[in-house]
Amino acid sequence: MRQLVILLLLSLQSAPPVTVFLIGDSTMADKPLVDNPERGWGMRLNEFLRPEIRVENHARNGRSTRTFISEHRWDSVRTRLKPGDVVVIQFGHNDQSHEKVDRYTPPDQFRANLVRFIEETRAAGAQPILCTPIVRRRFDSTGTFFDVHGEYPDLTREVARTHSVPLVDMHRSSERLLRDLGAVGSRQLFLHIPPGIYASLPDGRRDDTHFSEFGAATVARLFADGLRVADPALAALVLR
Repeated sequence: MRQLVILLLLSLQSAPPVTVFLIGDSTMADKPLVDNPERGWGMRLNEFLRPEIRVENHARNGRSTRTFISEHRWDSVRTRLKPGDVVVIQFGHNDQSHEKVDRYTPPDQFRANLVRFIEETRAAGAQPILCTPIVRRRFDSTGTFFDVHGEYPDLTREVARTHSVPLVDMHRSSERLLRDLGAVGSRQLFLHIPPGIYASLPDGRRDDTHFSEFGAATVARLFADGLRVADPALAALVLR
């Protein structure tokens, strides 16, 4: 870990620049900018990092740890890593979707896949960062928040602990945010689009998983704030 920290600090001062690779699902992924209100938080991350840091967003809609590997998306990242780079790993949304057999990943395989990302990132001299999945917006009839991710956030925390990986606990920070905003105020983070505003959404859209422009920026800030806490050395990436 000490060697990785030294490499990271040196990379901030000389070429080539540090690249932050993002791997994950639709909550992080790039989205079309034209006639589309949906944004992934990875699209806004560069605003909170030092200007010399490069962000490459490899997250994709609908991907779990299993499909990110089976589709060779991880290989395309792994083979480009260099010492001093950072890999931000955020999965769980799709891994826990029992009803979607194209993406579901059983807990033991989910854990093993996270470990693979960590070990192969470290083998390249880069630094892994684990993120728990961001909560979906769920409130019951009394306005009380409830979570639907089951054991997957805890599995991520366990892997981070047992493999000494910095953890940005987006699950807990986003839950606090939604609880603070409440059932009504939290809508602004997500896609509550009236009919007739976007040609691509003539009937509007109500989506409590994916982010609005405001939501993506807010969640990107949550990550940056969490990174400062997760590891003092990695805090050097973040704008003050």
